[in-house]
Formats: sequence, structure tokens, C-alpha cells
Amino acid sequence: MSTLSNSNSVLMLQVTGLFPVPIEIQGFSVDDMFTVPDVVSGEFMMGVDGKLSYGYVPYEVPLELTLQADSESNLIFDTLIGAESISKDKYRIDFTILVQGTSTLYVFTNGALGTHSPIPAGKKVLQPRKFSMTYESIKAMPV
Repeated sequence: MSTLSNSNSVLMLQVTGLFPVPIEIQGFSVDDMFTVPDVVSGEFMMGVDGKLSYGYVPYEVPLELTLQADSESNLIFDTLIGAESISKDKYRIDFTILVQGTSTLYVFTNGALGTHSPIPAGKKVLQPRKFSMTYESIKAMPV
């Protein structure tokens, strides 16, 4: 029987032209590992006669990771950010999340880093850092 524990999930990142071999991301924050916010996949319009019209629209898939301030994986993102700063270009990122509790593999394709916390917030203890990416598509499959 599986559980809903997220502690055995495996997250892998691959950056074309920088990290060609997938790298496991580790060192997540206490209560926040990853988040995929809701997306809007349709357009809806109500006519003046009360008839609803709607249609599918393509959508971006956001993914946000939250890493502890002392996570070694911060260096991966810092390296990516530095490379983008030097090249003045964006790197393609592909990402996978294996959630063993639900036996599901999520494959994020053709994305890029959007927002990030450049340094951890300096409070009583250093706070987690966030890294947000946006993807062209996500596919879920059983494993």
C-alpha cells in the first residue's frame, strides 16, 4: 500500500547546453517541496441570450521549487543563472518528478527559469529560496 509521503519523491533537472545529464534536486524546504499552480485551459463567454460558448486554449505550466538555504542544489540554479547572465540568453530546462506515493511520473518539457530568490532571506535562520520555471507541457504517466 502506498502512502502520500513526499519524502521519497525524486526530482530530476536537465539543462540543454549546460547540464546534459539529468541531475537530482535535493534539500527541499520543510513544508514546501514543489508547487504547480492552477492553469487556465479554456476560454468562456456568455452570450447576451444566456448561451455559454467555450473553447480549449493552450496554456503554460508553471513549476515552483523551494530549497532550504543550505541545499547543495542551490548551486545548480546559481550556475544556471550565472550562465544566462553571461550569455544573455535562456537555457532550456526539462524536468521530471517521480511521486512514488501515487506511482506517477510527471514530465515537464521545454521550459526555462523565470523567477528566483537570488539569496536566502536573512532572518533568525536563513530562509528557503524559490525557483520558478515555466513549461510548454506536462505529461503524467503511471509507473
